Amino acid sequence: MSDLSSIVILGTGQGGFQLAMSLRDEGFGGRIVMVGDEAFLPYQRPPLSKAFLSGGTDEEGVLLRPPGYFEEHRIELRTAARAVRIDRAARKLILGTGEELDYDHLALATGARNRRLAVEGADLAGVLQLRDLAEAIAIRGLLSALREVVVIGAGFIGLEFAATARAKGIEVTVIEAAARPMARAISQPMSEFFQIKHQAAGIGFRFGDGVRRILGEAGRAVGVETISGEIIPADLVLVGIGILPNVELAADAGLLVEDGIVADEFLATADPAVSAFGDCARAPNRYATAPIRIESVQNAVDQARCLAQRLTGNPVPYAALPWFWSDQGGLKLQIAGLTTPHDLAVARGDPAGGAFSVYCFRDGRYLGTESVNRVHDYMLARRLLAAGIALSPSQAADTGLDLKSLLT
Repeated sequence: MSDLSSIVILGTGQGGFQLAMSLRDEGFGGRIVMVGDEAFLPYQRPPLSKAFLSGGTDEEGVLLRPPGYFEEHRIELRTAARAVRIDRAARKLILGTGEELDYDHLALATGARNRRLAVEGADLAGVLQLRDLAEAIAIRGLLSALREVVVIGAGFIGLEFAATARAKGIEVTVIEAAARPMARAISQPMSEFFQIKHQAAGIGFRFGDGVRRILGEAGRAVGVETISGEIIPADLVLVGIGILPNVELAADAGLLVEDGIVADEFLATADPAVSAFGDCARAPNRYATAPIRIESVQNAVDQARCLAQRLTGNPVPYAALPWFWSDQGGLKLQIAGLTTPHDLAVARGDPAGGAFSVYCFRDGRYLGTESVNRVHDYMLARRLLAAGIALSPSQAADTGLDLKSLLT
């Protein structure tokens, strides 16, 4: 068992909460303090762009645990608290209020923030982003009065929001600099499938274009002018152009930062009293050829569990399989493994029927599977990858072969 008596977790997102919970599950009896700059109790982010906006759940429904859980498990919460400095020599985390939190170990779960749109009009009212609960509350309060929205960025969040808004009868136009939706995350066959389905639902796309400026009247956004010169009316403009890891405090404290806070396979930084995990950390992964920063709830949660084991005296290298998902209207996209970049994509199933999978390879090596509305394929892919099965492109293409037989 660890000899630590005080662990401070900087970040109250799902990863930070999972670490606190796992520490207690692993028998840690010392002080746990969670610090976050949001005013809310720890909550789930994935429902914000879907169930929360559509009215399927509310603020209480996205909470990870009710308020009493934290008192019962002796987890001290500092919400609406901004950390301003890490004093590694004194092992203190300094807050904007002046409070100094002593730690034996500091776990950085600082997450990431939205990229900002750097164009004229980006600061107008009605230009919003969707990553945290406050932003989701603001958007939900506007939805019933909207007629036309423009979404900038055809990534997961942008398309989840677009599908939710379209289901409410709102006219939706998506502007994307790339040639297809989710181009950085999924294969071309899967991307094309989602484009067709979203267009059939009435969502318009402008690919290979960007935003020159956002038009406003009386301080509020009323439209978007694209680089190509098109004017698109909008009651609301949602910006979803990616995220940036929150690494500034770590960098100011002298920790190594390279597209994330650099950590080893145990999520440890070069300072033995500081660890980093989740969206803010770049660490080795057995499914990648180099250290990688993974933006997913699954990765943050699994890394938190791994870190809790090390901090309670049972260190094991992080080895969890990465997986991702996105619900866009009636389409459930599930990804097992790190499928990009790949040089070969093998489709299996019937896209015309609304359900199929794509098996991705690089230099003949199986990387992972993208599935839409085929949960069986996705779950099987997770088993194949975890077992290290060397699935070949010809096997993936052979619809007469039961891929489950490869596990025996």
